[in-house]
Amino acid sequence: MRISRRTSLLVASLALIAACSDGGSGSSATTEPNTIELSSLPPTSTTDAPETTTADTEAATTTTTTPVPVYPLTGLPVDPANPLGALRTAVVAKVGNYDAHPQWGSNAADIIYEEIINANISRFAFVYQSQGVDRVGPIRSGRRQDVDLFGSFNAPIFAWAGGNGTVTREVDDSDLINLNESHCAGSCFRSGDDRPREFTLFFNINKVWEVAVGQGGVPPQQFQYRAADAPVAGEASDGVVLKMDTYNVDWTYNAGTGLYERQQNGKADKDKSGEQMTTNNVVVLSMEYLPGISGSPDAQSTGTGDVWVFSGGKKVHGTWTRPDRLQVFTLTADDGSPILLTPGRTFIELPRAKLGNVTPK
Repeated sequence: MRISRRTSLLVASLALIAACSDGGSGSSATTEPNTIELSSLPPTSTTDAPETTTADTEAATTTTTTPVPVYPLTGLPVDPANPLGALRTAVVAKVGNYDAHPQWGSNAADIIYEEIINANISRFAFVYQSQGVDRVGPIRSGRRQDVDLFGSFNAPIFAWAGGNGTVTREVDDSDLINLNESHCAGSCFRSGDDRPREFTLFFNINKVWEVAVGQGGVPPQQFQYRAADAPVAGEASDGVVLKMDTYNVDWTYNAGTGLYERQQNGKADKDKSGEQMTTNNVVVLSMEYLPGISGSPDAQSTGTGDVWVFSGGKKVHGTWTRPDRLQVFTLTADDGSPILLTPGRTFIELPRAKLGNVTPK
């Protein structure tokens, strides 16, 4: 197969980063072997870097701008101290919301989903790839809709508390790597506090990568990102208020930090560290939920629907499209242009497609 000049440059640049570093991952206890092609990494946070040619009157001289490797789930440049962190399999950890506060590990996740489940409550999925944490949870059960939602991460590791027989078979029959409590191989543990047992299961994401080494693949870039120095498109907006069934969610933009801060039911949503849950981007994907098994709603995450993106103090409305579960969501603004996110962390909200559930500020 012919290797493009762009791919060759990417391999060379990431290899140089790895050679110049001490080989440590920064957040992981061990460095995973490089078993995946470096060329699978996205080379830039937006589009291909242009080739610049300059010629003087005496001799033609060609200079090329080398693409900068980025972490696929954040669009941020690869840290020289953690070059192989961009080559890890994504870990999707199912984390409780209802009666599960405070959570651990929220602001270390590259991407977080909030999905509606049964009893009109919501549940989180924390997705880790560029960095890990020693404790995330409380870990809860999965749903049928998870198989479709997380298919675009290229065979991710699914860290969960298990599920009913039907859901477990769906996970086992999919490309998700089933890592539940019964065979977590020491990467999960029970806390010793006085919480009810269903809120005492946690995972060590750094150990997950150790026990699942060689499984899964590098996730593709999920979104398109603007260049760091490019202006943010859209209309000025302070954030968004969402109705997630019984939860009222409020995201407010903090211009001083460049982050969106989360409130739930009128209170600052803080994790165990005391930090408020924050993100660089809030992506709201309007979802149709059909009746699922055991009374659980089933998000229809393929097809098309409304999208609102809040980034850098701006808002953009458009349409999301996704032909099948293995592909990423394509976000297109009302004017036909691609919606570009700010490089960094992203929180994906999945409210029901109903008037009044999404109120931009």
